[in-house]
Amino acid sequence: MIQFYFLSIVCNALAGYALTRNTDDLDDIKPQAPFTLSARNPSFRLLLGLLSSVTGLFKLLSPTDLPFAGDLIPALTGIGSGVLLFYDYYAKTTTLKMESKVGNFLTEKKTKKGFGVWSCVIAALHFLFPQMLFF
Repeated sequence: MIQFYFLSIVCNALAGYALTRNTDDLDDIKPQAPFTLSARNPSFRLLLGLLSSVTGLFKLLSPTDLPFAGDLIPALTGIGSGVLLFYDYYAKTTTLKMESKVGNFLTEKKTKKGFGVWSCVIAALHFLFPQMLFF
C-alpha cells in the first residue's frame, strides 16, 4: 500500500535523525510541554521506535510494487531502528544493569550513529527510487 511506503520513508528518516542525536544527557532535559516533538525527548523516541517497528513489520507483510524484494531493506531498516530506539529508551530508564556484548554493542554511540545514517540514506534512496529492486 502506498500509505506504508510513505510511512516507511518518514519513519526511517525520523528514526535515523533521532539515532544520530547525542542522547547521553537525556535525563537533564526537562520538556516544557508534556509531549514535545524533539529527537531528544525520551517519550517521542519511544513512540517513534514503536511506529517505526510496526511500519517496518507491515511493510514486510504488504509490499507495494515488487513482490517482497522491493521493500525488504527499508522494512528491515525500520524494524532495526525501532529496536535500537526501544533498547536505548530501556537502557536509559531501567535500574537493572544487564551487561552483555549485544547490549553494549547496541548502546554504543558509534553503532547508533552509524545505523542512523544508514536509515536516513535508505529513506532517501527509497524515496528517490521507488521502483528499484531492494530499495
